[in-house]
Amino acid sequence: MPFASSSDLRSFLLTLLLGLAAAGLCNLLHTPLPWMIGPLFASAAARMAGIALFCPAQVRQGGQWAIGTALGLYFTPLVLGVLASYAVWIAVGLAFAMLLGLAGAWLLSRLSDVDRVTAFFAMAVGGASEMAAQGEHHGAAVDRIAAAHSLRIMMVVAIVPFAFKFLDVHGADPFVPGAREVRYDGLALLIVLTASGALLLGRFRWPNNWVIGPLAVSILLTAFGLNLSALPEWMTHFGQLFIGISLGTRFTPEFLHTAPRYLASVALCALLAILVAGGFGLLLAWASGINPATAILATSPGGIAEMSLTARTLQLGVPIVTAFHVIRMSVIVLTIGPLFRSLRYFQERADA
Repeated sequence: MPFASSSDLRSFLLTLLLGLAAAGLCNLLHTPLPWMIGPLFASAAARMAGIALFCPAQVRQGGQWAIGTALGLYFTPLVLGVLASYAVWIAVGLAFAMLLGLAGAWLLSRLSDVDRVTAFFAMAVGGASEMAAQGEHHGAAVDRIAAAHSLRIMMVVAIVPFAFKFLDVHGADPFVPGAREVRYDGLALLIVLTASGALLLGRFRWPNNWVIGPLAVSILLTAFGLNLSALPEWMTHFGQLFIGISLGTRFTPEFLHTAPRYLASVALCALLAILVAGGFGLLLAWASGINPATAILATSPGGIAEMSLTARTLQLGVPIVTAFHVIRMSVIVLTIGPLFRSLRYFQERADA
């Protein structure tokens, strides 16, 4: 059940109203990603101020479903052919993300009093819940891992889209969705099929199944020319809103008072990661021919939804950015455990 009590329901309605108001204000101010950034920062600020806000997991999943489905509609046969030509560069981007996480873990352990295990999972460029679960299995501090990933994502969302807006970065994305008009009979079938994909992956405990399941199904349909329907714009807006409030409500009144040195160290590591990733993105663009802004979004240490939405808003190679982030997240989540065990084995051998 999404609401255990009537107070949960009231807290959620307050969260939703606050998110809608913040999105409206950001629209008036012409900020980037107004439907996600406004709700995210408003709900985080209110939550840390002690206001009782609540966002059930089902709302976050609904937001992820909307974004995953919308992104998958870009993967036409032409786009898949283009992505195949970038396979080597996607692999290079994956290797960079893993090295970036290792470097961040080393730096975090040096700057703060956190143990190496916690630092490793806190700086891995993967999903927050997946990294926290894996870290707990290996004896790491789960609360610090979750705090690190929440802060990293918030910093990426705060810095990258606003930097692009300040620099007036935008493109003329040659990739367009296969389905360009809303047909409600097709939309109903699309909803059923993509939700089924999410539920199926959930049974296999696949990470981020409410993004990757709908994404995979809509990619499959679009690749075979089965363009059932476009997603109504209001659905993508609410998808962003739901993701924004789900991220914002992770922050608690105790967040800023818990291990301030650790949080400051995480913020510095995240900032350096954003800058290094930006430089790497420019280098990747020079080597591969990808649009520089697209390459920066594709290699940034943000999440799938946040960076792909930025690409969609600025018309910057949506399928390329999505492919980089989906493959990175999937591989890191599936290999982070074996990688950690291998590194610990070699460390123990070296210390022996």
